[in-house]
Amino acid sequence: MKRLILLYLLILGICPATIAQTIVSGIVDHAQKQGPLKGAIVKTNTGQATTTDADGKYSLTVPATATYIVISHIGFVPDTIAIEQGQQRVTYFTQLQPQQHILKEVEVQGYETNRPLLQTAGAISIIDSDVIQRSDESSLVRAVNTVPGVKMDERAPASYRLSIRGSTLRSPYGIRNVKLYFNGIPLTEANGTTALNLLDAASIGSIEILKGPTASVYGAGTGGTVLLEPKRSKLGAEAGAGISIGSYGLRKYTANVSTGSAKSNVLVQYAHQQYDGYRQQSALDRKVLLVSPEFYVSDKQTITSHIIYSDLYYELPGGITKEQYDAVPRQARGGEFGSVKQNASMNQESINIGLKQDYSFTDNWSNSTAIYTLHRFRYHPFNTDYERNANQEFGLRSSFAYTTTIGSIAAKYTFGGEFQRGFEAARTYDNNSGLVGALRTDDEVTAKAGFVFAQAELELPADFILTTALSLNDTQYKITRLAQSPTINYTKDFEAVLSPRVALLKKLTDKVSAHASISAGFSPPTEEEILTSDGALNEDLQAEKGTNYELGVRGYMLQNKLSFDVVGFNFRLNETIVSRQDASSVAVFRNVGATSQKGIETALNYTIVDAPEDGLSLFKVWGSYTYSHFRFKKYSIFKASEQKEIDLSGNELTGVAPHTATAGIDAATNLGLYFTATINYVDALPLNDENTVYADSYLVVGAKLGYRRTIADKLELNIFAGVDNLTNQKYSLGNDLNAFGGRYYQPAPDRNYFGGLALNYKIK
Repeated sequence: MKRLILLYLLILGICPATIAQTIVSGIVDHAQKQGPLKGAIVKTNTGQATTTDADGKYSLTVPATATYIVISHIGFVPDTIAIEQGQQRVTYFTQLQPQQHILKEVEVQGYETNRPLLQTAGAISIIDSDVIQRSDESSLVRAVNTVPGVKMDERAPASYRLSIRGSTLRSPYGIRNVKLYFNGIPLTEANGTTALNLLDAASIGSIEILKGPTASVYGAGTGGTVLLEPKRSKLGAEAGAGISIGSYGLRKYTANVSTGSAKSNVLVQYAHQQYDGYRQQSALDRKVLLVSPEFYVSDKQTITSHIIYSDLYYELPGGITKEQYDAVPRQARGGEFGSVKQNASMNQESINIGLKQDYSFTDNWSNSTAIYTLHRFRYHPFNTDYERNANQEFGLRSSFAYTTTIGSIAAKYTFGGEFQRGFEAARTYDNNSGLVGALRTDDEVTAKAGFVFAQAELELPADFILTTALSLNDTQYKITRLAQSPTINYTKDFEAVLSPRVALLKKLTDKVSAHASISAGFSPPTEEEILTSDGALNEDLQAEKGTNYELGVRGYMLQNKLSFDVVGFNFRLNETIVSRQDASSVAVFRNVGATSQKGIETALNYTIVDAPEDGLSLFKVWGSYTYSHFRFKKYSIFKASEQKEIDLSGNELTGVAPHTATAGIDAATNLGLYFTATINYVDALPLNDENTVYADSYLVVGAKLGYRRTIADKLELNIFAGVDNLTNQKYSLGNDLNAFGGRYYQPAPDRNYFGGLALNYKIK
């Protein structure tokens, strides 16, 4: 009966359509040049077609069944126009945008979906090579700090800290509670720490930042996950070299050889960076060799690998008080355990080797398996001791993917696991003015971390995509204290924890999507939080556990010129780990109950001009803003001076600025000139849990002007110069939170300049 009714209605619609016709006419213009566009194709959904004349005009007689026309032209974005029904004649004026504005579907690796960003449920930010190159590429800090909800500090050159939607309370130094991968291979070690400083910024091609708990696919963690991809060579063979110089003794030399073909892509890059330092005891000397080959063995098999050798030395000026900061910000920590007197510094030599294979068994089944090994030697005279460590580690990650259809629903199932084992021989000594003194501790530490995971993606009707995932995480530390008599064996095993994630995405249009998710996170303490730098064992420390609720919308508007990404989240963290310094500046860690972390993250990018054939070939403005309402819950400390417990519940979370914003412009001409400018604002933030001391807000401006040109199709020349901290702001980048004696401040450089030259020669 239903089929008969549908047939009847269809006949009713067809009969008058055989009689009625509409004349569709109009003019098609070039959207940028504001002139007629000759030769544009005008075609209806019923098959009638014509082209525009020299004046951009067209006229077409169409049947009543025609509901829309498509106007297209080589090199331009097609436009679809709905035909007004019931009219004998309609006229339209159309402007076609040049092809450069077509939305480039950015495919992301996040959550192992390998989908376009508009089809990925989750707060993901992408940093491409253009963003990294906005500065002198001596550091990743400037690029990472353009991302909303993310903060990267540099307490001293190459002494990085990274936080995603949170404070750096757990990270008085180093990177913790954030999982990093390089080329799909774990960079974060089994002990929970990441030596990001072994990489050179110029060797990184792109960065994906996944915010909030991502434990369902990437293992334990409540902070987030960062996916780093190495640079890839272009087609053909090239060789290049570059030099950069700058204020306070900055020198950087790079050399690279690359080759790209249908069968392989190989990059070999060497970078040597030196810096005398803005402050006392803040010099840097880093050598990095990256070998990154990728082989396309067949349509089914790709093999990728990397070798990273790093020889790193950097000095640690230490925190200073407000009085010292105001008087002489360039000074290092002084006193009995002063940084200069004790030669506080880091000597680190390491090699990281990784190998990964992607293989498709069938059209439905595929696998990605990666293995790696790490060897590192570290000599570290600190203000109060001298540390010597040797690390050996290996790890494995493997995941399988199966795609199928369930009825009319497309589905993808992913499952796999990851295992890491690290061994460290850790010894501490007295520091006698930078020389090794008497042995204090002699420990052997074995760290094991692993998880298994499963994930299902379902493409539901009405353009919904549902993702459900679950992982089981386990972490264990075994510490043998050889210097004790008798020998002490200590084991800390954190119980296996299930971490689920559920996410739903709705495609509102072809250019806009909304997403929501609920995820749980589990973050065990790192080895350095269990075994502190003074050799003490922190046996009572427990893992953090939290739940994150998230809602966001992203998309493109105005012929894809405007992109936007807005996310709101509510993260509830239990057993929050914080640190405080004792009298000897050793960080002591403890669980403090809970925190409530709510925020809004926004990112906008508007391309005003994108016309390679014009004098001004590119002009775009961009910006990001983060609002953070982070508070302690159920937190109290014992104040010795008053001999009583002080309730800190409701206080602002230490180290978190309520408001941060970044904005900038990118411009280029077809003659080769280019210009970038970046403004970064950070609101005042508390430096201690009591909220009695705050760091001042600051506004920092940086700019870069360059000239890039290809000579005789073989040699590319790039000359550039720039300035950082143009406004000459006094600010601290990487405050020491809850520091003993009020030594909170790590002053950043004042106004400083840089310049450089890069040559790239196409061999074939």
